[in-house]
Amino acid sequence: MKSDSVKLGIERAPHRSLFKSMGYTDEELSRPLIGIANSANEIIPGHIHLDKIVEAVKAGVYMAGGTPIEFGTIGVCDGIAMNHIGMKYSLGSRELIADSIEVMAIAHAFDAMVMVPNCDKIVPGMLMAAARLDIPTVVISGGPMLVGRLGEKEIDLISVFEAVGAVKSGKITEEQVLEIEDNACPTCGSCAGMFTANSMNCLTEAVGMGLPGNGTVPAVMAARIRLAKKAGMKIIDLLEKGITPRKILTEDAFINALTVDMALGCSTNTVLHLTALAREAEVDIDLDKINEISKKTPHLCSLSPGGKHHLEDLDRAGGICAIMKDLSDKGLIKTECMTVTGKTVGENIEPCVVQDRSVIRPTDDPYHKEGGLAALFGNIAQSGCVVKQSAVDPKMLSHEGPARVFDSEEEAVTAIMGKEIKKGDVIVIRYEGPRGGPGMREMLTPTSAIAGMGLDADVALITDGRFSGGTKGASIGHVSPEAMEGGLIAIVRDGDMISIDIPSKSINLKVSEEEIEKRRSEWKAPEPKITKGYMARYAQMVTSASTGAVFK
Repeated sequence: MKSDSVKLGIERAPHRSLFKSMGYTDEELSRPLIGIANSANEIIPGHIHLDKIVEAVKAGVYMAGGTPIEFGTIGVCDGIAMNHIGMKYSLGSRELIADSIEVMAIAHAFDAMVMVPNCDKIVPGMLMAAARLDIPTVVISGGPMLVGRLGEKEIDLISVFEAVGAVKSGKITEEQVLEIEDNACPTCGSCAGMFTANSMNCLTEAVGMGLPGNGTVPAVMAARIRLAKKAGMKIIDLLEKGITPRKILTEDAFINALTVDMALGCSTNTVLHLTALAREAEVDIDLDKINEISKKTPHLCSLSPGGKHHLEDLDRAGGICAIMKDLSDKGLIKTECMTVTGKTVGENIEPCVVQDRSVIRPTDDPYHKEGGLAALFGNIAQSGCVVKQSAVDPKMLSHEGPARVFDSEEEAVTAIMGKEIKKGDVIVIRYEGPRGGPGMREMLTPTSAIAGMGLDADVALITDGRFSGGTKGASIGHVSPEAMEGGLIAIVRDGDMISIDIPSKSINLKVSEEEIEKRRSEWKAPEPKITKGYMARYAQMVTSASTGAVFK
């Protein structure tokens, strides 16, 4: 066992002495040492209860004959960090989380790991560490929040963001906003729709790194505690069988994850995170693969913000296993892939059935014939960009309109709230990419304001930044190369016509080549927005969104 290097033999007496200073017994030291990465804190709704999840994991580890050893990791709440400088630090936290877990696991010679995340960057950060370390690992999330209710209406966090736009346009009062605010987030857990956190928790299950139920069992249910105990027990089984993340995270496993992604209509952020995870697992995944899989995968679930259902509905309807069983029956799932159950995908999903066809539509009667995401290419996005096509109004799938250009999210929000945006406009927000932001901020405030003001069926938004999974409408992010790298988005001017054709997977700036070259020769990169600390270093090391915004 790896832990022998810190506990076995006479020369390790000093090491054992340090363990014993913390109360560990010889019996505990004779067992496998299982590191538990706990991202609990008191600032993220999805993480405030994770100490209870970790206690259940520890119980499972002890029951199965291991010794659990807990340590902490950081985490950012994207909702609280939204629309101020804090959001610049969110994506960057993913790399810190991965690096810190690598440090802890290797420095202390853990034999295996259980990772306990729940929200946006914490889940992929932990998965990246698992792939990098390649020691037996199970991921157990904290589970989704229950949906809020206001009278007969179901509401969630996005309802609050959209209420801000609605009050600015005079559709509702400030008192009504307060009522929505008080009822939208009724429990702990990751926010209730198919936003980034829940998208990644569902895909953790689909890719084989989480037990069945990981993505959908609500945070407040006893079933979540039972699942955590099972995760603790299962890690000992994986250790004994020698099943490590790279035996699970194969190319076929990523195809499964992308297929489920398309069927669910997940957040566009999954593109960033699956690409980054694939890189750690030494598997090639690019934006072309997204279109290839999306073209043949039906969109089966319509979850908030694009639809009326929430994660608790998906769980009641059969969860990720039921979706994968339906997709498998159509030959769209690679059933031989290994998973953290110690069984194959096919064995896991064999007994699963859909319990509610209003939540999980049949594959021959989907919401859309193609999957939820699409990658677009063209002169303004030569390396690609991404849109949640399942959340776009049909009349906006093909659109051409004049550019309204802003060099920051704040400038765009001021214009939107000030009613300066007209129907047909294409809002362009640039210098918000991985390098230019730095940190590639999520832009839930402008997209929610557009929706709240009733413009989401008439206005497109493109950016080298990114969007929350809570975004709907013709919101096109991850434009690569980004403006800070001299991508074409840097030279767009107010009034330029931009053509968007989602069915044809194209996006283009309709300006002559001569004019483009003239503008390129005049362009000069602006000064960095952050010049010291972690994000200044991040901006120097980070790569394009098209490659997952990983470090060089």
